[in-house]
Amino acid sequence: MTPPARLTSYRSRLIVQKPTNPRGLKAPCPMNTAHRPLWHAITTAEVRSALHAPDEGLSDAEADGRLRQYGPNVIPRGKPLAAWRVFARQFQSPLIYILGVAAIVSMVIGHSTDAGFIAAVVLVNALVGGYQEFRAERSAQALQQLLRIRAIVIRNGEARELDADLLVPGDLIRLESGNRVPADVRLLTEHGLEVDESLLTGESVAVDKDANAVLPQTTVVADRRNMAFAGSMVARGRAGAIVVETGSRTQIGELARDVLSAPAGKPPLILRLERFTRLVGVSVLVAAAGIAVLGVAVQHYGWGEMFMFAVALAVSAIPEGLPIAITVALAVGATRMARRGVIVRKLGAVEGLGSCTLIASDKTGTLTCNELTARELSLADGERLEVTGQGFAPAGSILRNGGVVERGESASLDALCMAAVLCNEADLYLRDGQWRWRGDPTDVALLSMAHKLGWRRELTLDKHPQCNEIPFEPEIRFAATFNKLDVGTGVFVKGAPERVLPMCDLDPPARSTFAERAEEMAARGFRVLGIASGAAPDGLSTDSAPPEPTGLTFLGFVGMIDPLRSGAAEAVEVCGRAGISVSMVTGDHPTTALAVARELGLADSLAQVVTGDALAGSDPDSFREKVGRSRVFARVAPGQKLSIVAALERRGHLVAVTGDGANDAPALRAANIGVAMGRSGTDVAREASDLVISDDNFATIVAGVEEGRIAYDNIRKVIFLLICTGAAEVILIALAVATGSPLPLLPAQLLWLNLVTNGIQDVALAFEPGEADVLLRRPRPPRERIFNSVMVRNCLFSAAVMGLMGFAAYKWMLNAGWTEASSRNGLLLLMVLFENVLIGNCRCEIGAALGLSPLRSPLLLLGAVSAFLVHVAAMHFPIGQQLLKTEPVGGPVWIAFGAMAVCLFALVELHKWAWRISTERSASKCSV
Repeated sequence: MTPPARLTSYRSRLIVQKPTNPRGLKAPCPMNTAHRPLWHAITTAEVRSALHAPDEGLSDAEADGRLRQYGPNVIPRGKPLAAWRVFARQFQSPLIYILGVAAIVSMVIGHSTDAGFIAAVVLVNALVGGYQEFRAERSAQALQQLLRIRAIVIRNGEARELDADLLVPGDLIRLESGNRVPADVRLLTEHGLEVDESLLTGESVAVDKDANAVLPQTTVVADRRNMAFAGSMVARGRAGAIVVETGSRTQIGELARDVLSAPAGKPPLILRLERFTRLVGVSVLVAAAGIAVLGVAVQHYGWGEMFMFAVALAVSAIPEGLPIAITVALAVGATRMARRGVIVRKLGAVEGLGSCTLIASDKTGTLTCNELTARELSLADGERLEVTGQGFAPAGSILRNGGVVERGESASLDALCMAAVLCNEADLYLRDGQWRWRGDPTDVALLSMAHKLGWRRELTLDKHPQCNEIPFEPEIRFAATFNKLDVGTGVFVKGAPERVLPMCDLDPPARSTFAERAEEMAARGFRVLGIASGAAPDGLSTDSAPPEPTGLTFLGFVGMIDPLRSGAAEAVEVCGRAGISVSMVTGDHPTTALAVARELGLADSLAQVVTGDALAGSDPDSFREKVGRSRVFARVAPGQKLSIVAALERRGHLVAVTGDGANDAPALRAANIGVAMGRSGTDVAREASDLVISDDNFATIVAGVEEGRIAYDNIRKVIFLLICTGAAEVILIALAVATGSPLPLLPAQLLWLNLVTNGIQDVALAFEPGEADVLLRRPRPPRERIFNSVMVRNCLFSAAVMGLMGFAAYKWMLNAGWTEASSRNGLLLLMVLFENVLIGNCRCEIGAALGLSPLRSPLLLLGAVSAFLVHVAAMHFPIGQQLLKTEPVGGPVWIAFGAMAVCLFALVELHKWAWRISTERSASKCSV
């Protein structure tokens, strides 16, 4: 069916209608897909009949009725969390639950001070974490830059400019180069239409469209050339179309709905903390019960007295300061990441990149620029030239054997560049210091290539004005322009090699040789374009369609490719050194994927590239085997990306998925860590992600890996400090019970150690800079616990030394005639000094802490000094003396306790040194 004349003459009667927001409209709801026609598999007449779309377009009344029926044409999105919900989410942690129980028990037995301490910690933790997550969410929303999409729609026989939210099924719309497709549409007419669908399908090259095609029902989305989909971009040409699906019923809308309804993967830190919290909870209960039974059965304490001992034990064992310290460490990591271009949407994901063992990356727009670039020229005389630079900006040059070729040095090269700029419909210009472009990506790439040799389209056209043309059409696969020359008229042609070569005056052997050269370039992943020129036929009319050119002079081939982003190859190499595998998962053609994979060092042959078709025909075991041995996946559908991620996770990997398109969103959502691109990424992808890369550079992910590992290291250091102190306190209490001694520290004093003096220091420890080898280590095993063998060994030794030395000092004070209160006061001071020096040991888990200058981390030094001064103040001011039962001590006590603290530091360092020596000897024996 031919479209109404209004579709081709809308400019003369354009009516701009301001967007409205009708009351009572509901968000789009899913349609019963079982009764929906397969729009690509029926004729345009059947489409219009099914949608009751007249030639003059829908009436306003009919459009309003359909808007109420189908809802606004908007993509489903998750509701932004209110500030109070973000705050409430901070309490959803097993460790917080344990602290809550401890606070309730303390309140029930009358220890309101202890309960108040714990409640204050929980509240501060929620405030810090809630503020950081809310701020990160606001930053992510700011990146979305929600620009309203406008559409030219035929209503009541007139062309109007409407907000795309108001489109309904059955609307007739107009598409032109540069338009974003506002809904899923069936094409009615088209003229040279090419659509960039990379954000939906992953295809890096614009897709040729054919309005007259009627396709099989089983045709996949990427091959439905008679349709255009919401979110895609018209790269070239123009079309008339009819809206067939809107909102959540579009391809991108269905993806968004599936993403929002799918369960999100858990970051590795959350998984480890859950296991760690369960361990702490069980250990506290077992230890408290065991010591209570021991006290009653062996030492004949009363049950009431032992209950107080058990409460003190629980208070000492539970690391009350851990939630806020972890939250601060993650917030510090999030801030550092933001400075390096990684915006954290969920705090738990901060260390996720550092933990991941495999990054499954999209190709188009993530590893590559998503800007077609001329990379190689093969001239007719056999010479091959390299074109440097990447993307549409004409930064770079044309090289011959490594040397720059200038304009005028090669007549054949100048002829090819002249033809490339004349047979071209794009624009490339510099404005406000930035390169800007408009038009088909292939044409822009040709202009950029020619610009590097000094050819400018506008200047060349001024000298050789165009008098006729044969526009590019998918059916003819070439384009030609006719331009005035100094003498006569010339014709300049570009197109597929198999169309351009027959137009040239070549003998069969030469034509065969050139065809083989084009095939060889295509096999290396290039999109190959033939360029030719010649004299126009005599009597060429400017008013009628010119004939197909013949007798041309072949000028050469231009090999184009979507190039790697700057630093992408280096980033993949760094990931390899860090023990992180990188896989490429794309919807693009296998040959194109292989060309990129070669540059990244991921694959060398097509045999190493697994296609979506190969995966689709695999049984579960074969699927897992193919995923396990492959690093490059091509022609992969969105559902298959999800399956690949799931298979990798089942193989034991912690998977980070990167991507920018709507087709990446399901995998982003399901992965342990989803990383979306901030600039070019779709709203759907960002909504599904945990992290957002603000500069769209894969290399920035390496910075995220580094900061994530630093954050995790600092969390481990904090845990080590808190667990050591808590374990030492448990040893103190256990020894007191075993020897029949009075309770060495009161619950309030234990909380003071755990929350105030240690709390100041552990927060400062969260700001510790990274160690030098952070990117040279292999990732932690996915199932490795936070409390691994290294931390267990260090904690047991350090806690034992602290506990034994502390108990020895306590017994000495009691035996020396000190009162119980004075002995507790002295022991409390000694434990504070132990904490002051232990923080130095914590700075390096395995290496020597003596080699680290205190000035390397000024905040840590300030934290240690502040914790010390706070306790000194508590010893001298009435409020501290009343709450903590403290008092000042004399100079000899200070000297003795200071010497004991220095001994602790030395013993812990000697222990680490002995372990390093033992490990090195074991490694040398294994190597022999």
